[in-house]
Amino acid sequence: MNHLLDAYKNDWILFTEASFIAINRADEINALRLIAAAEALNSEQSLPKIARGYLRLHKLELKEAIRIYDEVLQKEPDNELAKTLLGVCLGLMPNGKDLERGEKILTELARAKDPLAQQTSATALNFVHRFVKKEPGPAGRA
Repeated sequence: MNHLLDAYKNDWILFTEASFIAINRADEINALRLIAAAEALNSEQSLPKIARGYLRLHKLELKEAIRIYDEVLQKEPDNELAKTLLGVCLGLMPNGKDLERGEKILTELARAKDPLAQQTSATALNFVHRFVKKEPGPAGRA
């Protein structure tokens, strides 16, 4: 890392957190800039990559989000945030195989040690059961 960036090397987490805020505000351009800054400061951390997947989730680019989370989980199999968001993405996929995989992940995480992972997974699982797996109404059956 060059000497100019050395003074900011520990600020990668601030840029990453700010990217999540930008994503939640639908500010894709600044979210991508913040993620790039975080990755430039610390390319070894997975959280900026998770933020990149979170952006794809928000844009409903689920296949790309799933690819990113699978990549993170190959390096960090116990990363509960990546697992939770992967389960959410898979739970929104229309085909049965992905949906089943998502339900399995979310069910496992509903019993996780992390209370936030438990709550997020339980909420996502409830959404999958109430809305994604629900039979279509009369208009959808035609």
